[in-house]
Amino acid sequence: MDETDRRIIRATQSGFPLTPRPFHAVAAQLGIPPGEVMSRMARMQARGIIRRIAGVPNHYALGYRANGMTVWDVDDEAVDALGEGVGRLPFVSHCYRRPRHPPAWPYNLFAMVHGHDRAEVQAYALEIARLLGDACRAHDILYSSAILKKTGVRLGV
Repeated sequence: MDETDRRIIRATQSGFPLTPRPFHAVAAQLGIPPGEVMSRMARMQARGIIRRIAGVPNHYALGYRANGMTVWDVDDEAVDALGEGVGRLPFVSHCYRRPRHPPAWPYNLFAMVHGHDRAEVQAYALEIARLLGDACRAHDILYSSAILKKTGVRLGV
């Protein structure tokens, strides 16, 4: 990383400006071309300095009061293909595979679901269960109890 990379991180570490062209706004702030901001951020992401660039909505502010991580015990032979299908569902914000930790934790597929209430989350979980079919042996829903502040890489000023 050079000083320009550090300046880009400092300018974006609290979030991008909410504009139609956020990379251009950062570029104008730093006095460098927008293409350079984008290429440098892509390079930092490829090198693992930046893990991802994404919007992080406040689901509570949007009226989604029930946030449930649905966890599933799915046949290992089918989990990847089924997980892709679960991840494409419009009410799933993210879906991923994780290792089991038997006997206490048999689950290997996780899918985050946001609903206005728990009944809505449970209805979504039933849709996921139908998609998984006989490949699913067990599941549960772990509801959020607090909002965690999500932040990325931080550099001092």
